[in-house]
Amino acid sequence: MLRRLGKHLMWRTPAAHLCLRPPGLLGQASAGSSQPLGRNEIMLSIRQEQAEDLSAIRAVNEQAFNQPEEADIVDQLRALGDSVLSLVATRNDEIVGHILFSPVTIEKNDDVVDGMGLGPMAVLPDFQGQRIGSALVEAGIRTLRDRFCPFVVVLGHPQYYPRFGFEPASRHGITCQWEEVPDDTFMALILDQGLMKNVSGRALYREEFG
Repeated sequence: MLRRLGKHLMWRTPAAHLCLRPPGLLGQASAGSSQPLGRNEIMLSIRQEQAEDLSAIRAVNEQAFNQPEEADIVDQLRALGDSVLSLVATRNDEIVGHILFSPVTIEKNDDVVDGMGLGPMAVLPDFQGQRIGSALVEAGIRTLRDRFCPFVVVLGHPQYYPRFGFEPASRHGITCQWEEVPDDTFMALILDQGLMKNVSGRALYREEFG
């Protein structure tokens, strides 16, 4: 189980994780769209958050993490508008899971490349272990790929995220802004190989992560 490291968070289970940020995406529906992004075999619907979802999203994060800090981060990052991707998982119209992707930049010398960070990601305790978190991650990656996002980074469990294509970010010359983070827990998924060719440097999250 991952614990707090420095000023940022690493989460306890694959159903309750932190992930970090990215900006400037193109295309796709706005964050307020109710268009479903997919359904899995247990009739789980994944869609972008709507204005009426905010209290339920907060409750999911508070219950999954057993503290308000992640929910506070979600509320703060929501103010960025279309720069974030916020998805909910619903079953029988009840919100049972949530995932947030927010802007992350990679800086090297005078160059800056904008991408996204995954997290927080949370599932209600009674619904954990049912691949709801996986469905959220997969839907988010599909959406970001369609938006021409070049990369996604995540700070999380090294036994969980590789199934989605993540690998240690250090293999791509990408480092975390928090030096004490273990190498295998800071991972990257490259979505645009051409754009990311020869790109390396330090990945920076939004200041809301501390």
